[in-house]
Amino acid sequence: MKVVLAPMEGLVDDVMRDILTRLGGVDLCVSEFIRVTSTLLPVKMFRRMVPELERGAQTNAGTPVRVQLLGSDPACMADNAARAAELGAPAVDLNFGCPAPTVNRHRGGAVLLDEPELIHAIVAAVRASVPRHIPVTAKMRLGYSDKSPAFDCARAIEAAGAAELTVHARTKVEGYRPPAHWDWLARIRETVSLPLTANGEVWSLADYHGIRDVSGCDTVMIGRGLVAMPDLGRQIRAANLGKPVAPMNWAELMPWIVDFYRQCYAKAPDNKYPVARLKQWLGLMKRTYPEAEQTFAMIKTETDAARLGERLQLLAV
Repeated sequence: MKVVLAPMEGLVDDVMRDILTRLGGVDLCVSEFIRVTSTLLPVKMFRRMVPELERGAQTNAGTPVRVQLLGSDPACMADNAARAAELGAPAVDLNFGCPAPTVNRHRGGAVLLDEPELIHAIVAAVRASVPRHIPVTAKMRLGYSDKSPAFDCARAIEAAGAAELTVHARTKVEGYRPPAHWDWLARIRETVSLPLTANGEVWSLADYHGIRDVSGCDTVMIGRGLVAMPDLGRQIRAANLGKPVAPMNWAELMPWIVDFYRQCYAKAPDNKYPVARLKQWLGLMKRTYPEAEQTFAMIKTETDAARLGERLQLLAV
């Protein structure tokens, strides 16, 4: 029974991975996608996107981080997968699920779900390019505009040699609108023998139990739910051990928020990045914590990164 932190572009970066894995209950992370077009990307690109490669491809909590690639050229994907492996990636994950319009227009992510033959070619090329001990995994949605290709895509991924498959239980067109179709995960499980990871619309401990019961999957990937409720992984682990824990309150969470901001500020003290990231996180936490909305209201007009850090420290006292 594993919990995987989902890859989410512009949201779950190395700083967020650090915070959420140190809070506990996350067994595995997948990086934001690295976009592959027609070239072999430089080493610095991999290390910028996945700084954990510099320390054994693990977060500070010791949680493994898989490297995710996105693209449509089998040969180029294979070359970049080989480079990721050389840099220490414990596994290479392939993105066939990103719904972003810009990505899809450039023939990446979920748009490929209408081309199971190409998906097979990409997975097969990547599998052939990396050492056998390094798993090649994939993430997909149920389809682009309809769900009918889901089974062909899952079979193509399995036949090409993937070791695991994660399925987000919505189509690209459905985006992130509820509901997620957890029953389709069970149907895909009956179609392939690959270990299947369930993903989609898990915001609480009850949702975690729900997606497992309906899908039959032991492993669950969670994205926005873990960001909105940062100790959800810890709650899940405790529940699975039969030792439930109380959810963290806002006062307990505030030092983690300060640490998050401190790390963002250290990365980019002279631009809007740390301010934007904090506001982004608070915006998602409003779903769980009324205090997040109150804190957001107090800082929403602040644009000076250093001054915001000082105000945040005062709020944490």
